[in-house]
Amino acid sequence: MAIGPAKNPCILIADDSEMNRSILEDMLGDEYDIIEAENGEQAVEIIQKREQEISLVLLDIVMPRMDGFGVLAEMKEQRWIEDIPVIMISAESNPDNIEKAYELGATDFISRPFDALIVHHRVVNTILLYAKQKNLTNLVADQIYEKELSSSLMIDILSHIVEFRNGESGLHVRHVNLLTELFLQHLSQHTEEYRFSRSEISLISTASALHDIGKIAIDEAILNKPGRLTNEEFEVMKTHSVIGAQMLRDLPIHQEEPLVKVAYEICRWHHERYDGRGYPDGLVGNEIPISAQIVALADVYDALTSERVYKPAFSHQKAVEMILDGQCGVFNPLLMDCLRDLAGSIPMELRNDSPARAQQREMRNIAEELLRHKELTASERTLRLLEHERMKYNFFASLTDEIQFEYTVTPAMVTLSAQGASRLGLPEIIMDPLHDKKALSIIEGGNWDDFSQALRGTTPEAPLVRHDCRICYDGDWRWTRLIARATWSQEECPQFMGAIGKAIDVHDSRMKLTMLERMASHDPLTGLLNHSTAQEQIKARMEAYPDHKYALALLDLDHFKSANDTYGHAFGDQVLTYLSDRLRQSVRSGDIAARIGGDEFLIFLEYSHDIVPIIQRIYNSINRRQYREFPISISMGVSKSEETGTDYTALFNAADHALYAVKRAGRGECRFYNSRMEKVLSVITPIDGEEKVPAGLAGGEGGSRK
Repeated sequence: MAIGPAKNPCILIADDSEMNRSILEDMLGDEYDIIEAENGEQAVEIIQKREQEISLVLLDIVMPRMDGFGVLAEMKEQRWIEDIPVIMISAESNPDNIEKAYELGATDFISRPFDALIVHHRVVNTILLYAKQKNLTNLVADQIYEKELSSSLMIDILSHIVEFRNGESGLHVRHVNLLTELFLQHLSQHTEEYRFSRSEISLISTASALHDIGKIAIDEAILNKPGRLTNEEFEVMKTHSVIGAQMLRDLPIHQEEPLVKVAYEICRWHHERYDGRGYPDGLVGNEIPISAQIVALADVYDALTSERVYKPAFSHQKAVEMILDGQCGVFNPLLMDCLRDLAGSIPMELRNDSPARAQQREMRNIAEELLRHKELTASERTLRLLEHERMKYNFFASLTDEIQFEYTVTPAMVTLSAQGASRLGLPEIIMDPLHDKKALSIIEGGNWDDFSQALRGTTPEAPLVRHDCRICYDGDWRWTRLIARATWSQEECPQFMGAIGKAIDVHDSRMKLTMLERMASHDPLTGLLNHSTAQEQIKARMEAYPDHKYALALLDLDHFKSANDTYGHAFGDQVLTYLSDRLRQSVRSGDIAARIGGDEFLIFLEYSHDIVPIIQRIYNSINRRQYREFPISISMGVSKSEETGTDYTALFNAADHALYAVKRAGRGECRFYNSRMEKVLSVITPIDGEEKVPAGLAGGEGGSRK
């Protein structure tokens, strides 16, 4: 794969002297992209807009509007100094200035007049030093992220196994996780007794996923019994808390890990009650670890509001009332205050919870972990910026009807935004989407295969794909535009990894465009094609299949002027509409019918054997009819490609010639043009169902009608 030249690092030179800026640019411009600022305020503005691009700042101390120390102070305040090194420029070597600059975060000093060799070495060394630090930061961040992701994934898998046996909703663990986090945050912010750090909140929330792990040892007949448990069955069910705790206690390693300790507390004691009437140990009050108390409340709330084999789902309001009234046991009064305060927001938080929200929480956990490495605070800032960008994107996306999605090849999975999953009636995470019947059923026909193949047909240089198809939204099939960017690995031979994209509802605009196209291509009165559109379609048909046989018929409504003169133009329009309906019913599905203008119509047909019976049937179905007081009489001229070839103009003129001959003969007939005999023969079809072939007319009698 061809690799283009790497972009040069960017250096900001902030100096009020244009001469100094020019000298430095001459020294560095061949290797670096240079941005210039002539005062401190301008320098701050540039850094604010382009901080991700700037690799180094060369900063003069003495400048108007804001001096170098002011710029340094602003960079320190905004934490730009953590990512962007600063080399100070000064003609003086005042120790106080040097000390102050270093305190504010400057990396090095350069004195004027400039020595090109010294300037070059210090710039190169500083940029390389920061690049190495960033690489180290990214490495540690990746390791921490992988650790967080792996831990979360394993816990999700294990809890899913328990839920699968227990017949519970796949959302139960996620709901308990989120509710636990909400209660912990609120408790920490509104009480003096409990103060939890972000990492502690993350730890307890993660461990909450294992609260029912002991149910893996309970008989499925008891777990999924639809009716009330007997006393003996309930005693068996109660053992799951001890079994889960024992499973964790029996781990041969990791006993000192905080996650294992907290998970043990939650597993064993999340069914204890504040009044001592819980199980298995009958703990009272704060003898119960706060982690287990909070998970117990979250577990009870979600159990009440979810459907189970033994009960329907209660409403949010009913569930809160039952808990506060003591119908579900006694809880810590502080937790009851939390529930009251959060009751209004809990349903919305659960509705909006999604894998994207979970990823944001993981990002915060990673940032918290990185804070332990003081030399890597730049990564924490970078993660904060990434989370901010994700928040902005999700906010703006929520203001539209777009559906965001992510597709990965390994594992084969589609992740939908919460809003998108709700609109489509699908889960937010779809495993093996190419074989998921429900997911495939919402996309019309083979469009998913077409879209998947289009993504795989991209390249790293051209990764974008657009695909229009119909998608089912709550039973309503709507045109949707899929816009995606394929993702490729960074290897020497890139591998297709998946795609990110969005689905945009374009149904209304497409229908409007279709309507406009129909208006442009169809006669507004009769609904038949107009002449220009029919001509395009006929030409295309004959160009595509030049060896086929074709016929073109021109029809004229006899004495139509008398209908307008006698009954008015509104009546005349009704006659034309009636005739077009008869014509539409008479032609075959592959034929083309059009209104040329006025009372003239066109039919284009394809045939393989004898065209005469087909024309006779059509002519009989529309001629000698009666529309109210007005008798329908038709004159028709027909030409065949066997006589004229597949040139549209020749075919049309020949039919026109035949029609003109009919009019010269007195109207009310159908005639075929015969170029070999240089005359027009007629086939008269309407008299009592009998055919009558009159004498031919000389070819010179006809002509184009004007």
